[in-house]
Amino acid sequence: MDWKGDDIDEESIVAPEPEEGGADAVAKIKKIKDELAETKKEKQEYMDGWQRAKADYVNLLKRGESDAKTLEFKGKIKAVETLLPAFDALERAKEHLPAQAGGEVPEGFMAIAKQLESSFAALGLEAVGTVGEPFDPALHDAMGQDAAESAEGDDKITAVLEKGWKVGENLIRPAKVRVAHYAAKA
Repeated sequence: MDWKGDDIDEESIVAPEPEEGGADAVAKIKKIKDELAETKKEKQEYMDGWQRAKADYVNLLKRGESDAKTLEFKGKIKAVETLLPAFDALERAKEHLPAQAGGEVPEGFMAIAKQLESSFAALGLEAVGTVGEPFDPALHDAMGQDAAESAEGDDKITAVLEKGWKVGENLIRPAKVRVAHYAAKA
C-alpha cells in the first residue's frame, strides 16, 4: 500500500513546546557560530600562509634568474681574464713580427688573432685606453709622464703600454699608460 500523506491527522502531530529545548537550541546555535568563526579564522591563516608561500616562490624565481645572470657574467669575466695574457702576447707579436719576418705577418697568425678578437667582441669585451684620449684614473694606470707642448695636451694619454679591458661598465683590467703633463714656462 502506498502512503500518500493524507492519512495523517493533525492531532497526531506533536509540536514541541517553545520552552522545551530552547536553551539547548541556543547553545547549539552558539556552538555552531563559534565553530564557524574558528573555521573562518583557520581559513584566513591558511590563505595568508599560501599567499606568503606563493610570494616566496615568486621571489625565489626572480632571485634564481638574477643569480643565473650574475654567474654567467662572472663566467665571462673569468674566461676573459684567463685569455687576456695570450691575447696581449699576440698583440705584441703582431707589432714585432713584421720587423723580424721581412715586413709581413704570417697569414695564419693574423687569422688566429682576428678569431680571438671576434670572440672577445662576442663576449662584449672592449679595449680601454687609446693615445690622445683624456687620462681617467678609473680606467687607466699612469706608469709615467711625458712633457706636453701645450695646455691642450695636458693629461692626455701619450702611449699605451698595455691595453685595458672592460665588459659593459665593469672594468676587467685598467690600461697601463703614459700621460702628458704640461708645465707652464715661467
